[in-house]
Amino acid sequence: MSSVKKIDHVAIVVNDIQAALGFWQDALGLTLAHEEEVAEQHARVAFLPLGECEIELVKPTTEDSGIARYLQKHGPGFHHICFQVDDIHATLERLKLKSIRLINEQPLTLPEGKKIAFIHPESAGGVLVELYELPKP
Repeated sequence: MSSVKKIDHVAIVVNDIQAALGFWQDALGLTLAHEEEVAEQHARVAFLPLGECEIELVKPTTEDSGIARYLQKHGPGFHHICFQVDDIHATLERLKLKSIRLINEQPLTLPEGKKIAFIHPESAGGVLVELYELPKP
């Protein structure tokens, strides 16, 4: 059986990454590891490691992306939690058998080989859940 290995990150959607860093970095003392453009998600992301997971500040880069629509509807704040799994295909199949509503029935493969998929908040108590699997060595 496929299993959840750990919380990888908690994503916070923001209007302005630099302004958000005023709290996460300056007030709380988290260290900004790096920022990157995530073209597939139409977002810019700042990564702040915290133990074995990260806080991700996510800013939409287009006005019509899913993240932009979420920000327009809900405002800044918690967006999703991400769990690392050992086998994303097996995890998705198990969830389908349990009638869990998936946003991605098949994982998306990012350029670096990481596979991701999202579970609809409707099936997770109102929480958007991301699953990811690292590329196999």
